[in-house]
Amino acid sequence: MAVEVRIPELGESVTEGVIVRWLKGSGDPVEAGEPLLELETDKATMEVTAEAAGRLEVVEPEGRRVRVGSLVARIGEAATNGAGAPAAAAPEPERAQEPSQEPAVRAAPSPPSAKTAAPVPGPSPAAVSEVAEPAPAPPPRPVRRPAPPPADAGRPGTRDGDRTAPDEVERVAMSELRRTIARRLVEAQRTAAILTTFNEIDLGELLALRARHRERFRARHGVDLGLTSLFARAAVLALHAHPVVNASIDGDEIVYHRRVHLGIAVSTSRGLVVPVVRDADGRSVADLESAIVGLAQRARDGRLAPGDLAGGTFTITNGGVFGSMLSTPILNPPQAAILGMHAITDRPVAREGRVVVRPVMYVALSYDHRLVDGEQAVTFLVRVKELLEDPARMALEV
Repeated sequence: MAVEVRIPELGESVTEGVIVRWLKGSGDPVEAGEPLLELETDKATMEVTAEAAGRLEVVEPEGRRVRVGSLVARIGEAATNGAGAPAAAAPEPERAQEPSQEPAVRAAPSPPSAKTAAPVPGPSPAAVSEVAEPAPAPPPRPVRRPAPPPADAGRPGTRDGDRTAPDEVERVAMSELRRTIARRLVEAQRTAAILTTFNEIDLGELLALRARHRERFRARHGVDLGLTSLFARAAVLALHAHPVVNASIDGDEIVYHRRVHLGIAVSTSRGLVVPVVRDADGRSVADLESAIVGLAQRARDGRLAPGDLAGGTFTITNGGVFGSMLSTPILNPPQAAILGMHAITDRPVAREGRVVVRPVMYVALSYDHRLVDGEQAVTFLVRVKELLEDPARMALEV
């Protein structure tokens, strides 16, 4: 008896997705637990796996938008020949207008060739006669005729001032995730009063501590001692001191979250996603590092579960991995604030009346000024700075 493959529950407020790619084709043998397809929702890309072994029959093609519970495939029992070995799969019947397994790319249409373009029919001689007979033609006089239009005027793919040939552009359908990113960023800009405050952090002590204990930390905990997890720990302690930065607005109410569910922005080939480290305030640095690395890897592999993206209360984003010196991060609604990390650069700074070179990072806190006052934002960021410049304070929580 065939086992139906249906779209599973996709998490908070997600009701549909798009079949990006079938990882198996009709007639292919599959094993229980084996990924069958990639499904893109407005929050992430995820895999749908087989619940049983057998041969796959694809019902819905790539590119099709499907809702939770939709039937997309069936898994039938593997056929056997007389010797008991699996029989060869019957040739798959040709399907009309089956979507390509390549990403949907629409190139601008090419103009008709001058050799093949059909001539435009002109008026018949009789019609010309009927138009010309009512009145005698006026005496000939000089006529200034307009210059003929450019040869490519009106061609698809061209516009005034930019005569781009159709074969010089490529049109790609915007993915579901990219459309959602665009919508949410515009929504954040439109609905929140976003302001950004900046500071600089001397990371000399933190980097020295990391260098001294990095190998022992890896040997003890099985993970690296990453900067993001150290920043996460500092942010958690600063949020305890300034809980309004961890709050959100719901209608006319302020929601104060008792726990810190920390979003970590991750860049993937499909766009930026923000998986959430739940209960970050109850985790050690090693636990934070392990959770962050695991979520980031699943995000890049397209294996995030819907619950991995829900319920964040505060976000950290690190543009420094790409070389960014400074930026103004945009809020991740409905959160009230986001902390931006940047590149570490050796800079001249004044210390005890002398100019010395220190590894410095510029940091930015964007916040919703409807909820967070400037004083609260600035003192939160100063607290993060204090903890990272004197990392012993993180261990002692002072």
